[in-house]
Amino acid sequence: MFTFAFLYGHRALTRFSILLAALAALAASGWAQVGLGLAPMREDLRLAPFGSHSGVLTLVNNAPQKVRVRAEIVDFYLDASATPQFGIYPRESEFSCRQWLVANPMELELNPKANVPVRYTVRVPESATPRSYHCAIAFTTMPTAEETKTIGLRTAVEIVGAIYVVVGQPSIEGVVKELKLEYVADLKDAAWRAVVTINNSGLMHIRPQGDLDVLDAGGSVIEKIPFAPLPVLPKRDQNFLFPLKLPSGPGQYTLRARVDLGGDEIQEATALVVATKPSR
Repeated sequence: MFTFAFLYGHRALTRFSILLAALAALAASGWAQVGLGLAPMREDLRLAPFGSHSGVLTLVNNAPQKVRVRAEIVDFYLDASATPQFGIYPRESEFSCRQWLVANPMELELNPKANVPVRYTVRVPESATPRSYHCAIAFTTMPTAEETKTIGLRTAVEIVGAIYVVVGQPSIEGVVKELKLEYVADLKDAAWRAVVTINNSGLMHIRPQGDLDVLDAGGSVIEKIPFAPLPVLPKRDQNFLFPLKLPSGPGQYTLRARVDLGGDEIQEATALVVATKPSR
């Protein structure tokens, strides 16, 4: 059973700004495991048609060795498992700002413990219609000149700065579409996960804020998990995954999502679910 409601009135959930790098990229700051860092990792811009904006990203090498980096202007989206995908995707062309974005330098070497400014400019065409657009600058490590002379395995690391451009005043049009429970045999420290699907039917990206509660048969909250700081891009459904411990084990539970999608209300949806392991 799935029920849904709008909770009007005081907005009890405060906005937190996102996002992702390959989960980090769409976050506000962070460091890759090999010491490659980028700040900021997300830029939110409001521009008019024919408008432009120039800014600076700081690329940092926190490692004890020299790093060579190549930049690429890319699209991105989140797949059904909420994993960011970066590349050239024609499916994103309706909402892509990739053709508007230039960056310099596009290839560079960073000395140990050094940082380099990467300048970028976004130029919005006069034909741009009111909506939100998204694109990114992806920085990927490459072998240095010295490393190309040696043989061995090397790990490439990618860190991404996401760019959002809002043109005009597009409205937010989102709704909690579905709640369900899934059994996942290979989840670490969990066997079940809740899936909350949010539908964004509008032209403006959404950044949900809120919590998923798990209630036992007596109505007591036994788990509370915040929504991951991920966007719901325009004109699509996006799944949010919540690994659950369910300390009571198999049985009947209620899933309750309370989420602020950025409109004038907090939305609440509930679903009565039964946790059962599939028979082998």
